Amino acid sequence: MGEVIAVYDAAGREIGSAERAVVYAEGLWHASAGVLVRSRDGERLYVHRRTGTKAVFAGMHDCLAGGVLGPGEDPAGAAVRELAEELGITPGPGEDGPRPLASASWDGEWLGAPMRCHLFAYELRHDGPVRHQPEEIADGWWWTDAELRDRLRDPDWPFVPDTRVLIPDLLR
Repeated sequence: MGEVIAVYDAAGREIGSAERAVVYAEGLWHASAGVLVRSRDGERLYVHRRTGTKAVFAGMHDCLAGGVLGPGEDPAGAAVRELAEELGITPGPGEDGPRPLASASWDGEWLGAPMRCHLFAYELRHDGPVRHQPEEIADGWWWTDAELRDRLRDPDWPFVPDTRVLIPDLLR
């Protein structure tokens, strides 16, 4: 049996669970939580490139470290979990945990199949080390909001489509 994740309705209420492969194949509503990592001074944000082996949006760039919610999982808890898993960041003494930033729903398509996701974005101020999980993150770097905005103007630059719906709420 594959990984089981939470299934939602279009209104954003958790209604059950299913294997991740089934959720993706059938275009079922699910939820994800992601964290925008900003430098403590707020001037830079962390952008990364997903590995080519990811099941969804392989090789694309993103500015949220995140993942899907498990059954009964709270988005804030998932955000903390994913931040630690993908970027090796655990808020330490004197650092606040991720704070809510934005939410949206994305009803799109991936490789010809429907994909529907409720997105929960958080922000963390962090200047400490970043350690990539090699199975998920191929590379990463710090950019200003203007640098990311400039890259996003190029429609051929591979950036995850679900995070794009949140960009107006994420960037300054």
